[in-house]
Amino acid sequence: MPRIGIIVGSASSKSINRAVAATFPSLVQGEDVEFVPISIADLPIYSPDYDGAYPAAALEWKQSIEDVDGIIILTPEYLRSVPGVLKNALEWAARPWGTNSFAGKPVAVMGVSVGAIGTAAAQQHLRAILGHLDTLTMGQPETFLQYRPTSFSADGEIIDDSTRAVLTQFVEAAVAHVSRHALVTA
Repeated sequence: MPRIGIIVGSASSKSINRAVAATFPSLVQGEDVEFVPISIADLPIYSPDYDGAYPAAALEWKQSIEDVDGIIILTPEYLRSVPGVLKNALEWAARPWGTNSFAGKPVAVMGVSVGAIGTAAAQQHLRAILGHLDTLTMGQPETFLQYRPTSFSADGEIIDDSTRAVLTQFVEAAVAHVSRHALVTA
């Protein structure tokens, strides 16, 4: 059973990306998969000054990435890029030099926004960062979901068929990507 870490690149308690990530288990039919939330909330601002003595929160963050078979990152888009809190988390994971927790890890990327183009610009920046981190980043399907409150019930369930179809296609592809590559990198 693949264990897939879910990283939401937002510090907001009302993150729509976090709300969408919560629907993932309901979208997997006939697959035995465990989704593991990996929080970035407790990480301090990265500085190379920490490289000699990593704080506990950063060590736990790195270990949580290493403990799963693959990762799904949901990124919001702030100023046409990834949020600073997500970039900070990726910097912690990559350091100190030679201990990149993402190296060789299968990763899938998507994002949700109220804007019509979803998180297209942020995802392109994130893919560039992940390339540098030596991840096995899923290329397709690219998923730029425009958030519409009418697509979800009050308790967060997907009630719009087209939204369900887009998210199901993404989650199934991500699970297949992680399953295929986790066998190679294990």
